[in-house]
Amino acid sequence: MIELDGAEGGGQIVRSALSLSALAGEPFRIENVRGARDDPGLKHQHHAAVELVAEVCDADVEGAELDAETLTFDPGQPSGGQYEVDVGTAGSVTLVFDAVLPLAVTIDEPLAVTISGGTDVEWSPPIDYYRRVKLPVLRRHGVDAAVDVERRGFYPAGGGVATLTVDPSDPAPIDLTDRGERHGVRLYSVASEELTDADVAERQARGAAAALPDDVDVIERTAAYAETDSIGTALTLRAEYENTLAGANALGERGKPAEEVGEDVAREFVEFDEGDAAVDRYLADQLLVWLALAGGEVTIPQITNHVESSVELLGEFGVDVEIERGGEDEAARVSVSETLDR
Repeated sequence: MIELDGAEGGGQIVRSALSLSALAGEPFRIENVRGARDDPGLKHQHHAAVELVAEVCDADVEGAELDAETLTFDPGQPSGGQYEVDVGTAGSVTLVFDAVLPLAVTIDEPLAVTISGGTDVEWSPPIDYYRRVKLPVLRRHGVDAAVDVERRGFYPAGGGVATLTVDPSDPAPIDLTDRGERHGVRLYSVASEELTDADVAERQARGAAAALPDDVDVIERTAAYAETDSIGTALTLRAEYENTLAGANALGERGKPAEEVGEDVAREFVEFDEGDAAVDRYLADQLLVWLALAGGEVTIPQITNHVESSVELLGEFGVDVEIERGGEDEAARVSVSETLDR
């Protein structure tokens, strides 16, 4: 049994360990779950991920309880089908998706997962980033997956509903080292319907467009309103390059002008665009599991603690990751040549 220390890396380590365990057929035991956090242990979204992956692969689990700091997971064979999970709070829908998405490479039948929770919440990829940036990048490398959003969910009530559909996939090696020429950007702005009269969604998008450099072509700009349980807003920028996609995101805050939300997104994009990485900071650590499955090489803005924790985790499952940190103002390079034994 693989023994893991979950003190560093947060919930990402739990989600990735679940995926790798199910794919490799290797049981694991993790202690000190989220031990470096002020509120250690499994929270609602982590618990939901454990329960979901356990159901999909008929696993034997010990410690799958809220606030548990030790978890033992012994997987069976993953299978397709339809599954439903209610996170129970505004816990991130997209992060729970992340735990099950890699199972695309081992299932024999389509998998559909409907999750209720937060679609656009702090510390996680907003649903528009997930469906307009992350999944399209993976689809370009052979991962057959898509997301349908039925209802938006903001903090604190959540109440969002989205469905991830995954077909059996055989991903090609990931080569994301040169993003190529920039083609333009798309802006996707959404707000609760209570903010319609204040034009919040439009103002977020306009604020971003106005703050972008003159040489950046805005290909598309959309503003939409949604019925939600809690009032909130979100803005996602999708940058399109010759060889890849990248994203920048922000959530609205009470008292913060909508235009400033747009400016924050524009600033984040410009920072990425001025560098030479092919993968943005959100995908940087999330792609490591896919490198372990398909092999390949990517360039990322920097080696963060999350990236280092993910590299260590992959090593525990027998996957060696090579890192070149790069110099000042130079992208780091991450590669895998020997993939996960599954």
